[in-house]
Amino acid sequence: MNKKRAMSSQKASEVKLKGHEDAREFAKLLGIGKEYKTDPQAKKDVIDSEGNSFSVKSGEKKWQIFLYGEKRFREDFTFQSMDGLSEIFLKCINSFPESRDEYLRNKKLYKEKLKNPMRELCEKLKEKGILKGFIDKSIFNSGEVDYLVIKSDNNFHIFLNEEVVNLLSEKFSVENSKAKNKYQMDDQKVIFKYEGKTYGEIEMRNDSYIHYREIKFWLDKNKTFNLLKEDIKDKFRLNERIYLYGKAIKKLKKIYKEGKDDF
Repeated sequence: MNKKRAMSSQKASEVKLKGHEDAREFAKLLGIGKEYKTDPQAKKDVIDSEGNSFSVKSGEKKWQIFLYGEKRFREDFTFQSMDGLSEIFLKCINSFPESRDEYLRNKKLYKEKLKNPMRELCEKLKEKGILKGFIDKSIFNSGEVDYLVIKSDNNFHIFLNEEVVNLLSEKFSVENSKAKNKYQMDDQKVIFKYEGKTYGEIEMRNDSYIHYREIKFWLDKNKTFNLLKEDIKDKFRLNERIYLYGKAIKKLKKIYKEGKDDF
């Protein structure tokens, strides 16, 4: 049986620590060093003296965009305002019993119950306006974060929030998962695809007691980065290791030291 394994607490701590290190490195390269602020709850890894905020993503394969439980979807105003989206997420969570032991005794029953809410979630996210709002909320906390920063090959690549949201919501198609073997069931996830390839998924986390009945949204790092840089073609080297793309060029070029426009 081909099973996924949950990330260990030690590995999760290492990933979190690496994220903090990357944020500090990025701030130093921007020239703000210890002067920068941070607000993890608002997804702001780096905030400069001008108030510009940056979400720094590294990772080798996947970005965990969020991992939320019932409380978040019940209390978060933005999710609540998305035309019933929050209620659908709650239906997904409540398809499973509060006791994980009870779930483990009859997985098939509860996965069957998950099918309809996941289908409903898929149909809701096929609405481009809802998908756009969902991506903006998930990555940029509904516009509170100004820039997505991707660390790749030891360089940092900066994209303006609105260009990321517009591009991903325009390109992504939305569909439910289908079983690939006899141990799986249909309609257990919502999948984001482009040109037939999976770029991300929304799934229920039930593989550990710690993250039981939580919803995870992840994106593939390399595919997402390649899509952004292929579509947003204007590129500017701010310094040896920082690159600006699209509308981020005009906005940040004036603030930081002039780079070399040699692309």
